[in-house]
Amino acid sequence: MTRFAAINTTFIHLFFLFTSTFSGVNPTSVLPNNRRTPLVFPLTLSPQIPDAKFRRNLQSKRVPPNAHMNLFDDLLSNGLYIGTPPQEFALIVDTGSTVTYVPCSNCDHCGHHQDPKFQPDHSNTYHPLKCNPDCTCDAENVLCAYERRYAEMSSSSGVLGEDIVSFGNQSELKPQRAVFGCETSETGDLYSQHADGIMGLGRGELSIVDQLVDKGVISDSFSLCYGGMGIGGGAMILGSISPPSDMVFSHSDPDRSPYYNIELKELHVAGKKLPIDPKVFDGKHGTVLDSGTTYAYLPEKAFLAFIHALTNELHGLKQIRGPDPNYNDVCFSGAGSESSELSKVFPTVDMVFENGQKYSMSPENYLFKHSKVRGAYCLGVFQNGKDPTTLLGGIIVRNTLVTYDRNSLKVGFWKTNCSELWENLRVNDTLLTPAPTPSSGEVSAPGRSPASAPDGVPSYVIPEIIKVGFITFAMSLSIKESDLKPHVSELFGFIARDLEVNISQVHLQNLASSTNGSLIKWAIYPEGSSKYISNTTAMHIIAHLAKNDVQLPETFGSYNLVDWKVEPPMKRNWWQQHYLIMVMAVILTLMSGLFVYGIWFIWKWRQQTIAQYKSVDSDATIPEQELQPLRL
Repeated sequence: MTRFAAINTTFIHLFFLFTSTFSGVNPTSVLPNNRRTPLVFPLTLSPQIPDAKFRRNLQSKRVPPNAHMNLFDDLLSNGLYIGTPPQEFALIVDTGSTVTYVPCSNCDHCGHHQDPKFQPDHSNTYHPLKCNPDCTCDAENVLCAYERRYAEMSSSSGVLGEDIVSFGNQSELKPQRAVFGCETSETGDLYSQHADGIMGLGRGELSIVDQLVDKGVISDSFSLCYGGMGIGGGAMILGSISPPSDMVFSHSDPDRSPYYNIELKELHVAGKKLPIDPKVFDGKHGTVLDSGTTYAYLPEKAFLAFIHALTNELHGLKQIRGPDPNYNDVCFSGAGSESSELSKVFPTVDMVFENGQKYSMSPENYLFKHSKVRGAYCLGVFQNGKDPTTLLGGIIVRNTLVTYDRNSLKVGFWKTNCSELWENLRVNDTLLTPAPTPSSGEVSAPGRSPASAPDGVPSYVIPEIIKVGFITFAMSLSIKESDLKPHVSELFGFIARDLEVNISQVHLQNLASSTNGSLIKWAIYPEGSSKYISNTTAMHIIAHLAKNDVQLPETFGSYNLVDWKVEPPMKRNWWQQHYLIMVMAVILTLMSGLFVYGIWFIWKWRQQTIAQYKSVDSDATIPEQELQPLRL
């Protein structure tokens, strides 16, 4: 899978429910000035497969792209609920997709994803879309069909259906009927990804945004905020918000391209403008924002100028080979392992828009971690072949609240801590104030910056209502299983040391051979008799896993972290839940039985004793008769 800075889709499986912070307010009700309450949803980490790497470019002869690179933190953990009764799906947010789709029960070629396939027959409200002049029909001319093929050789195809769609039982968005894709075949990345499907936020009548807007549920705007390097988290906001006072905007022309575009005119490196013609960013589709793409791709002239300017600003770093020999990545070692310190080594890069406003990017917005060399980083900016389109993927907007104001035809950027944004929005409604209409004359209230996390605490936001039962992760080692088995006990110590837990909390779940060596799965359980891992401890463990901080001796060969997830407490059956009560009941019953038996035994013994001894009545005594002499 593509890495979002050496990272890719978590599944950290944080069990968030979608929630709007306006409790008691019906989002379908019209507010003063025709404003509607925005709906807020958390984004969460997706599982990591560092070795996998894909590059996607826009194609000219196809509909707006909706391939997805299993991004790091645009995964909705408690995603979409479809049908009656509802069936749950974890979806990946994609601004380049115009269709929302999930695997169908009759899918001939679908991968193994997080949740079971959609069962149309189990939904009382599902209706397939019949073939009509307004849609592309299937081979039998019976149902409406869709098909998407992508540059990285993945594809999705199936039929279109309509059903009740909801966003979790805590969401204030009432269930709505919506059209979605029921997959009958998927290939490539879509087949192998952990997430179930795609949530399409692009422009188009099948987009979930367009459908909700058409129903009058939300205003024509949404915002996304992705977490930083090795952190993740964030939020998606459906509906308009009052933008922070220092949010910068660029015009976005829907007639210019079918994608969300911005009017980029200049790039500055360390405050110095690149010596290139501004028209270089206006070729073909212009400058496109697409969360379905991980990295950034520049036209040739812009890319060469960017690389030259950047390397001139780097001092004391050594250029090294990239982690994947299939790609000629530009990487540097010697920068240190703390991503928060990168700004001391790498320069700031500015995007200047046509209106003169400037969006400043920190190093995490154009770098990703080298997966094999500690303290090394690679450029997440590449040349877009001979394609003149400028394509800006998710890496560009890390820790940035991006507002897609489709009603006002503009896109806004605001630097913030996206990992803490979701929790911050739950307690602070400043950002969630519905945006005033142009005619209202109101002034937008400035947004507040999210509160900083305590020192030493990673910025993974796990709400207190979430109970962490245990954490699992799998490692792929280059050493053979037979060679690893005698030394497995040593690994317990290394895992416990690097994750900063007691060795008693580390449990081996499985050890098996693999094509390249061995695959070993671990679990971190609560300490002692505790039922849960504290959220603070869980966040520390997650941070270490996300940053590949588990260091093993060379005797174990090289390793890759395959996947990791946070698990809820294990569900217990009736006996497990009540075994203590049952044991106590049995003990009390036995004790009661023994006590009753003891009382009965004593009574019985006394009765027997009384029967054996009979007192003599002196008045009834018969005098002993004298012996008569013996007669001969």
